[in-house]
Amino acid sequence: MKSRQDIKREYKERDKPAGIFQVKNLANGRILLGSSLNLEGPLNSHKFMLTIGRHRNEELQKDWNTFGPDNFVFEILEVVKPGSDPGFNVHDELALLEQIWIEKLEPFGERGYNREPNIRKA
Repeated sequence: MKSRQDIKREYKERDKPAGIFQVKNLANGRILLGSSLNLEGPLNSHKFMLTIGRHRNEELQKDWNTFGPDNFVFEILEVVKPGSDPGFNVHDELALLEQIWIEKLEPFGERGYNREPNIRKA
């Protein structure tokens, strides 16, 4: 049987998926587009901050309070697929995906909650 310490170590050492995510308001279609080198972290963080009423994006928090959590989905849109090329760089690949998704979804103004094009800080 694995010790608690072994389980913690394995959890920390496992590959963490990098990629693009969104928080989507189903009531009005607005989205918060984000990216991360560890997708699990920000999705959990956004959900937690919204739930306790302390999200740093005031518009998103206001809509969460108005429409309720059942009108929001937290989705992973694309995961960075590690390349076999020895020069593969996950940071560069994620930056490329960020540009593609920003152009595709345009998550600004009436369409979204993003305030700046650097979605890694979303």
